[in-house]
Amino acid sequence: MNTELEHKDTALAPAAVTRVTDGRYAERRWQGIPGVEIADNGRLWATFYSGGDDEGPDNYVALVTSVDGGSTWSDIRYVVDPPGKVRAYDPCLWHDPSGRLWLFWAQSFGWYDGRCGVFAATCDNSGDAEPRWSEPRRIADGIMMNKPTVLGNGDWLFPIAVWACQRSPLNDLPEERYSNVYRSSDQGATFHKLGFADIPNRAFDEHMVVERNEGSLWMLVRTHYGVGESESRDGGATWTPGRLSPIEGPDSRFFIRRLQSGRLLLVNHDRSERKRSRLTAMLSDDDGQSWSHRLMLDERMNVSYPDGVQGKDGRIYLIYDRERKTDKEILLAVFTEEDVMNGKCVSPGSVLGQIVNKA
Repeated sequence: MNTELEHKDTALAPAAVTRVTDGRYAERRWQGIPGVEIADNGRLWATFYSGGDDEGPDNYVALVTSVDGGSTWSDIRYVVDPPGKVRAYDPCLWHDPSGRLWLFWAQSFGWYDGRCGVFAATCDNSGDAEPRWSEPRRIADGIMMNKPTVLGNGDWLFPIAVWACQRSPLNDLPEERYSNVYRSSDQGATFHKLGFADIPNRAFDEHMVVERNEGSLWMLVRTHYGVGESESRDGGATWTPGRLSPIEGPDSRFFIRRLQSGRLLLVNHDRSERKRSRLTAMLSDDDGQSWSHRLMLDERMNVSYPDGVQGKDGRIYLIYDRERKTDKEILLAVFTEEDVMNGKCVSPGSVLGQIVNKA
């Protein structure tokens, strides 16, 4: 029997969130793909993944924390590190409306087994230095590296994808290879697949959903040509045929979120000639029709994969990676809407390029 076929289902077993008590994870040859969240008391949590020489079976998810607004950070505090050839990757942090912190990650047998799976663990005391993590559970086939969206009616939507741009002989799920949307209507107790969008030439999906002011849903999806889009007017059950969006950018992850003010925040590579450079924060006053305010966060090459969160005081924390195999930096920008509207940091405490972790 093919050894990989025999052991592929080991990826279905959830790996636990484990406290790091030794130096096993101190040396890292590469790292990237970060996420960030903030607790009610201001404690920041950041996640990224590393392990081995590159993306592959040795990957694990790491968690670090900060209590001074991101100026200094702990060493790796927790990991999700499955055994054998199962890798943990593409993590996502999210506080739900009750204040519970979720850590999501994907597991796959080898680099990509055609099925993967979204796993989650939660804690109710994310403001503490050592939160108590729940037993992990598997939510769905696929991968989710971007934050869920809470709709006006209270539903939670989860952007989960089974990649159409990759295939594996281990599992074949043609009916699931879309930019899927899962819904929970009971605060995360149960999940079910609600609908999906089919965006031409999408690349690893990495989709995000925002609810427009008039009630429709807008999905943006990573594609080989930039950013694709689809719309839903029935809460996510059906989606329009995918098409090219007006948002320019390279083949890379972006970040979009509605802020407390009602504006939309988009972080993407601005006028980058399809390169992962010129990472820029943009604000829209008209629900994404135009992006009239811009703040350059990092104009260097090989800066990528932004994720963000807004604190109760309105401050925005935006995390990203830079030069995953050479400088191996995870970086943080702290800014306000006023900074974006002025095109430069004018608010006290705003800072760009703060080191979160450097392997």
